[in-house]
Amino acid sequence: MTTKILPGATGVLVLADGTVFQGVGVGATGSALGEVVFNTAMTGYQEILTDPSYMSQILAFTFPHVGNVGTNVEDIEQMGGGSDTSARGAIFRDTPTDPANWRADASFDAWMQRRGVVGLAGIDTRALTKRIRDKGAPHAVIAHDPDGNFDIDALVAQARDWTGLVGLDLAKPASTLQAFEWNEGVWDWPEGYPTVAGGKSVVVIDYGVKRNILRALASTGAKITVVPATTTAEEVLARNPDGVILSNGPGDPAATGEYAVPEIRKLVASGKPLMGICLGHQMLALALGARTVKMDQGHHGANHPVKDLTTGKVEIVSMNHGFTVDRDSLPDAVTETHVSLFDGTNCGIAVKDKPIFSVQHHPEASPGPTDSLYLFDRFAELMEPAVR
Repeated sequence: MTTKILPGATGVLVLADGTVFQGVGVGATGSALGEVVFNTAMTGYQEILTDPSYMSQILAFTFPHVGNVGTNVEDIEQMGGGSDTSARGAIFRDTPTDPANWRADASFDAWMQRRGVVGLAGIDTRALTKRIRDKGAPHAVIAHDPDGNFDIDALVAQARDWTGLVGLDLAKPASTLQAFEWNEGVWDWPEGYPTVAGGKSVVVIDYGVKRNILRALASTGAKITVVPATTTAEEVLARNPDGVILSNGPGDPAATGEYAVPEIRKLVASGKPLMGICLGHQMLALALGARTVKMDQGHHGANHPVKDLTTGKVEIVSMNHGFTVDRDSLPDAVTETHVSLFDGTNCGIAVKDKPIFSVQHHPEASPGPTDSLYLFDRFAELMEPAVR
């Protein structure tokens, strides 16, 4: 294969089918391998790029102007690590600009360099988005070399040889290694993130949890303990929690479910209030007897309409998932509670006669609208004995 590198091109995106996008490299130098997806959010690029659910993915922003508010140390969503446990690369229509925001403490480009995020700017993101929409999320390599030296054949072979996300358990590397407590609430202008007092005891199983899930939960009055993904049900129940959260996270739910699903079944049987989010939703569904399937391009953005079938209300939500629960596989004991108004896919379930529910979308937002924050209050109510 012969691909001529254009004059001034310092970055490339090379797809497994040989398609090459050329532009200006930004952020970290080097290369990164992953699945390319697009995100339709107009704001919140720092939170998006630090969401562990994007692990082993390269993210294309459909909004053309990214980087103008810079970055800060407060709005990182993952608990630790860099691009190894979040998005590997990022793609933009326009080259990121210098920051112009009172909260910024670093430019977007410098922040990407520190975190090891390889960036590419100056390409036709509409063409890339259309390709993903029509043909599915491709395997690809994103590369940045200030001298513009790229071995395209080698990059194509690398992308082609990657096995992808199916069958890949990413929750273990994304998870905490040891249990810890959390008492930080949601951001409140102008003070920032407050420390809140906890009441009801909640154990959060960390499959790649976002900080704002913990903040939203803490703001309901929960006393939170976060535990690793491999924690057994016996270890969780030994803490005598009032409720349990199954967090979001990256990878194939069936792969993570090989060790997580048997423990989730025990938690279901315990009768404890249980709430799943994103990957946690998918694995709860697996534990209840349903199936999950890989989506062609997934749902990634902060403007997705979802209907709460229990109330009839439509809410605009944040989504980030490449797998979905097969709604036709839901057993009789499970009720569908939420549905996507984009494509009709399942977005929520509840177990009949048990204090257990889960949602596919991200009620904590960050970024995105806060229409679904009520779900944390719904979970808090389930932990009240009078309600149960």
